[in-house]
Amino acid sequence: MPTEPRLSRRAVIATAAVLPGAVALGGCKDDESGSGTPGAIDPKTGQAVEETPTVDPAVVAALSAAAAQVTLLSLGYASTSRKFPALRTQLAAGAKYHASHLAKLKETAGVQAATPKAPAAASTSSAALAALAKQEKAAAAAHATAAAKLSGTPARLLAMIAASELQLGTKLTPAKKKADAS
Repeated sequence: MPTEPRLSRRAVIATAAVLPGAVALGGCKDDESGSGTPGAIDPKTGQAVEETPTVDPAVVAALSAAAAQVTLLSLGYASTSRKFPALRTQLAAGAKYHASHLAKLKETAGVQAATPKAPAAASTSSAALAALAKQEKAAAAAHATAAAKLSGTPARLLAMIAASELQLGTKLTPAKKKADAS
């Protein structure tokens, strides 16, 4: 009478230690309970059950804070453009970028931008540009820090916004300050 080969307890434990994921996944299966697991089928309708993705509250908070900062920067560009019409052309690209950043941030469910009070424009055009440059660089640092605390798409979005703000801040920095910083 042939006997079936059996694994010793020691062999099973050794295999489990080497492949813990394989052992854990071995008991998993998609069932027809409609529990909402990927691939599950609703027994009543026979259709695949779709999950509604939820957004992590920490992601919503980080992106909402970023949206508030971008809104503040947009308001700064608008007030500076109104007070110094000669700067409108120079500030147009930054204003456009901030509008697109804000729209991208608001694509995430739950993200809302607070509507802060518009900052007062400086008394001279060079002071206004310097103030915008300083705000851009501060926002870039804040967004880079927030991006480092997240992962995936939200982190990439904040990093992209931070890079854009850093470039805008550098571009707006008066030539004299750029030379002094080197």
